[in-house]
Amino acid sequence: MAIAHKKTTKELELIESARKMIPALKARSTQAGHDLKIPDETIAEMQKAGLFKAMQPKRHGGFEVDPRTFFEIQMALAEGCMSTAWIYGVMGVHPWQLARYPEQAQQDVWGVSQDTLVGSTYMPVAKVTPVEGGYRISGRWGFSSGCEHCEWTLLGGILPADENGEGMEHGTFLVPLSDYRIERNWDVLGLRGTGSHDIVVDDAFVPAHRVQRTNNSSPEATPGLKENTNPIFAIPFAQVFTRAVSSSALGALQGAINEFCDNAAKHIGKHGAKTAEDPVAQDTVADAILTLDMLKLVLNRNYGELLEIAGKGEMPDVEMRLLYRYQSAYVTNTCAEKVSMLLRSMAASGLYKTNPVERIFRDIHQARGHIANNMAAYARAYGTVQLGLPNPDPYV
Repeated sequence: MAIAHKKTTKELELIESARKMIPALKARSTQAGHDLKIPDETIAEMQKAGLFKAMQPKRHGGFEVDPRTFFEIQMALAEGCMSTAWIYGVMGVHPWQLARYPEQAQQDVWGVSQDTLVGSTYMPVAKVTPVEGGYRISGRWGFSSGCEHCEWTLLGGILPADENGEGMEHGTFLVPLSDYRIERNWDVLGLRGTGSHDIVVDDAFVPAHRVQRTNNSSPEATPGLKENTNPIFAIPFAQVFTRAVSSSALGALQGAINEFCDNAAKHIGKHGAKTAEDPVAQDTVADAILTLDMLKLVLNRNYGELLEIAGKGEMPDVEMRLLYRYQSAYVTNTCAEKVSMLLRSMAASGLYKTNPVERIFRDIHQARGHIANNMAAYARAYGTVQLGLPNPDPYV
């Protein structure tokens, strides 16, 4: 039986703060897409409301909310602007990951300011050279969402085998802004406001305490759990980050449903009938609402199970990890199908740039391109194990 979640006063406050921002986010969404950046005033408002601290350790000024609350905040933001919700999901999950690092790394980031924002790009492209006390890294990483708002970044690379018997595996390197530069090259179909530009590092030293074996949940690889004992921090990395890049699609689909219903009551087609009277439109919106409800139920069920397991000091088995990862990737693909049908049901008038559903259509389809949302790959991985073969996914 999964853990039921009764929201705390702080959790309700954070969700309400996010919901109050929806009108402003809608109003700023076009400019964000034009500027390829979420407005600074939006980031400031999110910081003032404490939204980025939702998953941050209480020891460092955060709130340690239940992941289900974190994703409810993200979905609320996405009703107004999916680009805003996308960077919130990515940047907002980094305090959760940093809580698993050695205490010194946490002090490096939050010792100056507990409001410090951290970006990331986990693609394992770093050229990694072991040196005394840590590593030297170089490389160019793509898709660093919200990077222009951040003072630190988390970068991916393959850690070589070490003298302690740890083999090669994905690592995350925590690097300050002084050691990297941003190459602005984000000009894409959707999620334009995320400003997911490239990060470039030329031979930077990263001390050992700022390096983590990303998907390794052992006590040795997650020393921060000695102080940060809330079970939320013990959930496997892939089970948290993958949802950070899919759950905004749920809120965006809700936003599209809201816009569709509002438009259908007003719009009269060239043949003199309201969209609301169209049987296809009626079926389409009902199907979108039903699908959204089911996807949210699965998300909440999964985190209830994960928290229960983490609270016992255990790890979910490989079948559960693969299923949950597959279900996360399933979200963006399914939401893309539903928003496509909503846009189609708005006929030719729905294709104008002034129609918010057109932007949501582009944003959700862009989200499908993230590697963590490759539904076919994760379906195969889960199916492989179900058929008695070895797990082919090293990152789960």
